[in-house]
Amino acid sequence: MSKLLNKPFKAFTLYALLTLIGSIPVYYYVVDYIWIKELDEHNQIIKDRIDERLQTVSIEKQKMDTILKFWNIMQPGTTLVPSENNTLIRDSIYTVIRENKHGNILEKDRFRGLVAPVSIAGKHYRLTVETNVEETDETLLAIALVTFVFFSLLVIGFIVLNKKIAKGIWRPFQNTLTQLKAFDLTKHKNIQFEKSDIAEFEELNEELEKLIAKNITAYHLQKTFIENASHELQTPLAVLKSKTDLLLQNKDITSEQLLILNAINVPLSRVSRINKNLLLLAKIENQQFEDIETVNITAILDESIEMLADYITDKNIALHFQNKASVLISCNKSLLEILINNLLTNAIRHNSTNGSITITIEDGKLTFSNSGNNPLRQNTLFQRFSVSSSATTNSGLGLAIVKEICNRYHWQIVYSFEKNKHLFSVTF
Repeated sequence: MSKLLNKPFKAFTLYALLTLIGSIPVYYYVVDYIWIKELDEHNQIIKDRIDERLQTVSIEKQKMDTILKFWNIMQPGTTLVPSENNTLIRDSIYTVIRENKHGNILEKDRFRGLVAPVSIAGKHYRLTVETNVEETDETLLAIALVTFVFFSLLVIGFIVLNKKIAKGIWRPFQNTLTQLKAFDLTKHKNIQFEKSDIAEFEELNEELEKLIAKNITAYHLQKTFIENASHELQTPLAVLKSKTDLLLQNKDITSEQLLILNAINVPLSRVSRINKNLLLLAKIENQQFEDIETVNITAILDESIEMLADYITDKNIALHFQNKASVLISCNKSLLEILINNLLTNAIRHNSTNGSITITIEDGKLTFSNSGNNPLRQNTLFQRFSVSSSATTNSGLGLAIVKEICNRYHWQIVYSFEKNKHLFSVTF
């Protein structure tokens, strides 16, 4: 995944490269046009100078042929020959490619020429002036080389400026991102973002502050409502549960009444567990478990296994507890007991009959591994009232409590499903 600034930089670099490549033939034709134009002016100046000087010369006709031969030998860039039928011709320019006879190496060169009439002693002559044009291949190579050098300097300059400018421009955004990553809704603490002189970042910070404030208020109201409702429901639920238990113990009830009472007792027990767990979550969030002590994880695991032994036996589950060496951590003992009980209960609940559970402790990591057929729903696994599988008898708060305890002590909990095994790992 590339950074935001690199995306336009790549586009600008590609655009600059294509523009510079496209400019090479433009440079060549422009330079060639200017050079040809300068050569035409140069040839015209030579022609005018020769014509001016010849007008002041008086040469006998017998000597003229000898002078012309001498002229054509001594002036390789110009030739002077009598005009056909002694007629006056018009000026004309041309470009020709032929071998350069005056060089050390025979090679074809391009020449720009001017053919113009001159008069000597009343007789018309044809004056030809030719100038060698610079090599096009050399010109094109030089232009391409210069273009490449400047493109390289341009890219290097872009990279340096991009890094320097990005540090200053994106600093407010990085500060905002850092604060958002560290934000914890349960702490009820709003965020004060750093002021920025960039309008877009300042607008983003203002909207984020409003959004966070609304979420904190909504979360506080929701938590207060759940706490109040749980407290208010606790007594009526306890009364209903006790009355139902009394009716179940009554020997005079009929079988039909017993079925009805059992149908009432099951959901009533589930509601009682939900209410109890909601109160527990509220206490954890309110940090009412402040007592911290050194706790032996191995000892608590042994207690949990003993407490749930009947449940394990009923499903004929083979339990393996590896690495029984004492492992000590600092935390609230009650919260650690709740975490281990919930994870072990979860491993039993989502297990198959005649299945297995393996518990390991090593390198500061506690892992529960149990057999299973299908993976749990990871996207909602640690959410409140989520249904992680087809089972519906649980309260839907056990793993949410585990997650809250882990957040309380900055422990990391991870779930995975490998080779028909559910794996829950807590790193302390």
